[in-house]
Amino acid sequence: MKTLKYLYTLLLILLISCSDSVLDKKPLDIISDAIVWEDQALIDAYLTNVYINMDILENETPNSNWESSIDWNGPFIINEMSDEGMSNWIRGQSQTKWWGLRIGGGLLEWWERSYAAIRDLNVFIKRVAESSLDNDFKTVRVAEARFLRAYNYFSMVKRYGGVPLITEAQAIDAPYEELYRTRDSEKVIYDFVISEMDAIESDLPEKSSTEMGRPSKYAALALKSRAALYAASIANYGSIQLNGLLGIPKSEAAKYYQTSFDASSKIIHANQYHLYNADDNKVLNFKNVFIKKQSEGNPESIWVKAHDYTMRGRGGNGWVWDFFQCPKPQAWGAGNQNAPYLEMAEEFEYTDGTSGKLNRQTIGARLWSMEELWANKDPRFFATIYTNGTSWKGGQVDSHNGLLLPDGTVQNDGAYKDIPARGNQTTDNNFGTSFGVMKYLEETKDNMGERATSGTDFILFRYGEVLLNQAEAAVELGKTAEALSAVNQIRKRAGIAELATVDINNIIHERKVELAFEGHRYWDLRRWRMAVDKLNSFNSGIRYILDVNTRKYKIEILEKIEGGNNKPVFHDYNYYFPITLSRTSNNPNLVENPGYN
Repeated sequence: MKTLKYLYTLLLILLISCSDSVLDKKPLDIISDAIVWEDQALIDAYLTNVYINMDILENETPNSNWESSIDWNGPFIINEMSDEGMSNWIRGQSQTKWWGLRIGGGLLEWWERSYAAIRDLNVFIKRVAESSLDNDFKTVRVAEARFLRAYNYFSMVKRYGGVPLITEAQAIDAPYEELYRTRDSEKVIYDFVISEMDAIESDLPEKSSTEMGRPSKYAALALKSRAALYAASIANYGSIQLNGLLGIPKSEAAKYYQTSFDASSKIIHANQYHLYNADDNKVLNFKNVFIKKQSEGNPESIWVKAHDYTMRGRGGNGWVWDFFQCPKPQAWGAGNQNAPYLEMAEEFEYTDGTSGKLNRQTIGARLWSMEELWANKDPRFFATIYTNGTSWKGGQVDSHNGLLLPDGTVQNDGAYKDIPARGNQTTDNNFGTSFGVMKYLEETKDNMGERATSGTDFILFRYGEVLLNQAEAAVELGKTAEALSAVNQIRKRAGIAELATVDINNIIHERKVELAFEGHRYWDLRRWRMAVDKLNSFNSGIRYILDVNTRKYKIEILEKIEGGNNKPVFHDYNYYFPITLSRTSNNPNLVENPGYN
């Protein structure tokens, strides 16, 4: 490596760490490899920059520096691509939902940036292992780098299937076959991720109170749990294609389910993490799962992307979740980026365990207060979604759009006896579905600054997911008692009726509700091979029309909320992203995935 691209960071560290004697100081215009790989501070700075460039650590965000309009979709795209909600006020890459993945690519890509990170990590692993530094330090940092490399490969295999597996830094003058690799199989990549976690688990720290954001042994187990579950699903529900390059033999599904089950069980039995359950109020309790930071002792957070409240590019590490998702007031008069569908709201059951689906005829037959309409809903509904009547900053979210007058007509604009026709969320006539995402929102956050940044952790692995991973693997292995125990821990914490029996459909439902808007649903539908069914459907919203006499609401169901001509398109071949024309042109040894032409 001739120079390091992180010169300014490293120079700053050198300036701080130099001795007091001017004569002892080394020239600051050149930082040689010999210096870097024998200095713990410089090694840590190198690895820190790998983290910074792995923007997939924020809900699969591609290139999210928040300094350019092309990045505005940021951590919201993955939610809009699923059946959880729609892109509301900023439309961009997520609009691909309606015309599908194409050979040109561009959607949720993680190829060039992943291989850039992998190259940096390959260099790091080799050079740190060869250094003369303290062995304990080297062991932990090499294990950390191997974890990050495996995480990159997992992020690629769930997109593209098999990719070239490169575990050494390639020299620019290496032979052709070394520089232009063929794709390794999907199975090889999953096996690599799992085996790497086996190799490094004991080298990573148990838990660290001083280095939040770095992976622990339990983060390695959590990645193993998730990756093995994905591999098992591909084997169970997928098919073999391209002579084994894509797909995993169905005969191997049980092995991967068992691997996932065992990794999850190891985390559970270690008693280092547990479900957050500090608040008696079930709504507040579930909100705090995502508000309380790992550094504050959140017992559910296994691995997080930590943030502060200062915008990137201005010396900070904030993200813009609150700013884009919050109800008004908001600096741009917008917010509510991921508008949840009515179908997502209906997925939340009632506390007695009955279906949360609204009866369309009953809903239209009378007027409703918000307390009546949403009575006895799963508390996670109120902690995950806001809608008309939700408490917010000392007032209420007001999403009504229209007034029901005494003569039975509906007034759509202006006011009637000082009652405005539109509520405080719909003054621009852009009311979306009348639902917004509450998860991760800090009510005390001031969102009136230009792209005001959020400081909450983004949770990459949490104990709740581990329980659901164990439950799913257990169901598929016929271990119904273990599955029932795991899923009922989730439901008990939520405050809803526990299940008497469990099957895969219960697990699918529970994952959709518990993990909503955390970036899981889109990948779950893909690995279960359910995306063609679930992502090719029209979805709905609600219109609240305020009755001027009773102050209750007439409810209208807004079918095909995104427009009758905008039917989402997800083809069978979209279960794998395209390798893309540009990549297969640059490297003729890369075989394109089926269906793209």
